[in-house]
Amino acid sequence: MKNHRELITFIKRNVDIDDEDLKTVLSYFKTIKKSKNQILLPSGKNSQVSYFVIKGCLRLFYIDEEGKDITRYIAFENQFATELVSFITNQPAQESIQVIENSDLLYITHDDFRYLMKIIPQWKDFYNIYLEKAYVNNSKRLISFTTLNASERYKQLFKVNPDIVKRLPNKIVASYINISQETLSRIKSKFLIKNKIS
Repeated sequence: MKNHRELITFIKRNVDIDDEDLKTVLSYFKTIKKSKNQILLPSGKNSQVSYFVIKGCLRLFYIDEEGKDITRYIAFENQFATELVSFITNQPAQESIQVIENSDLLYITHDDFRYLMKIIPQWKDFYNIYLEKAYVNNSKRLISFTTLNASERYKQLFKVNPDIVKRLPNKIVASYINISQETLSRIKSKFLIKNKIS
């Protein structure tokens, strides 16, 4: 279970689970490596897998009615990523999941995930906590789009999740905070000069 160390820590941080049940949960996760730019889930396909990032980065994105690429969620190390609406409803996904950096992942199928919820109460608790956090994060992002200007959104992102700014290309950062690449470049230049960040 060497590759599962990060997942063990993540699960225990959220729920109190005994070793035997934890061992059962971990037995349903499989390891996989994926290369940069691979699409794990194309829009229109059912989301049958949930991923946990050991190393690397995944993003969830969709194409809006104007043909613009919108990044809704980014998962770095020790985070889950799945197209949650499709995973819950078993209907075609409206978003795609893309590998942004060469990644080492753990994954669990939808059926195995649901089965674990039936046999291990703590796994159902874990899922409920995960859903609550996802809802809170989505709500905060939506509110920021209407209450913060472009510069404030960038500053908030740099404060809350600096890895997004430091590790990812401008195109993805801009699509994540819903601004143009040109606007992002101007904001970053001013921000770097003001904070003397190289």
